[in-house]
Amino acid sequence: MTGILQMIIQAISGAVGGNAAGKASSKLNLGNIGNTIAGVLGGLGGSQLLGLLGVANSASGSTDIGSIIASIVGGGVGGGALTAIVGLVKNMLNKK
Repeated sequence: MTGILQMIIQAISGAVGGNAAGKASSKLNLGNIGNTIAGVLGGLGGSQLLGLLGVANSASGSTDIGSIIASIVGGGVGGGALTAIVGLVKNMLNKK
């Protein structure tokens, strides 16, 4: 059950990070649904990547405060980063 809770936290944080990245730059904006989808995927991936790299213990599924904060930060940053990357790729493809 704790693994599911961590994934929910990561997904929500990723969605927030993705929407923040989209609002920060109109060139990166994928629309509300696009920002949210890219953010959720980036949030889940970013937090898991931090856990695999040993930076955070978010991949283990524990529910201590450090793991929860790592999930929030990793999810937010990962969601924002993936949204920005997808927005850049989308703009590059539209210029051709």
